[in-house]
Amino acid sequence: MRHIMKVSEVMTPDPVVVSADAPVRGAAGLLRKHKIGGLPVMDGKKLVGVITESDILKLMGTPGISDDLWLPSPLEVIEVPIREAINWAHTQKALSHIGDQPVRKVMSHPVVTIGEDEDIDAAAAIMVKRRIARLPVVREGKLVGIVARADIVRGLGESHGTKKEGDEDS
Repeated sequence: MRHIMKVSEVMTPDPVVVSADAPVRGAAGLLRKHKIGGLPVMDGKKLVGVITESDILKLMGTPGISDDLWLPSPLEVIEVPIREAINWAHTQKALSHIGDQPVRKVMSHPVVTIGEDEDIDAAAAIMVKRRIARLPVVREGKLVGIVARADIVRGLGESHGTKKEGDEDS
């Protein structure tokens, strides 16, 4: 008989978190430092959202080539590079502005969570339905872990008879 794993068996306990008032630049630094794709966002001890790489990348949308710049035809060879230089200035300004914004303005909320005693099948279903890659795990409303798609896949593999190294035969 197949053992249905619980979220608590595959989650990462005590996940890295970020404050809702921290700058986006700080959240991006944590994502890079820990090589993760998302962070639970805390307001004191309360879980209020999640910030992901996708949330940050959405902020970085920059305008296309400026339509308001026109140069005479003898200079068309340099027109596009000049337009791109102007766009780079817009991009630099946008990146500076993005980094200073508080995480609470960028995070995904309300946060979708799962209990630690739920089956991983339930977590997978939520992730697919909501098109999200990770779920904060809660116990009595308190953050206790995070479960990502890779954790679910690993758990499904283990629950279907793929033994971890060192497991004994039954």
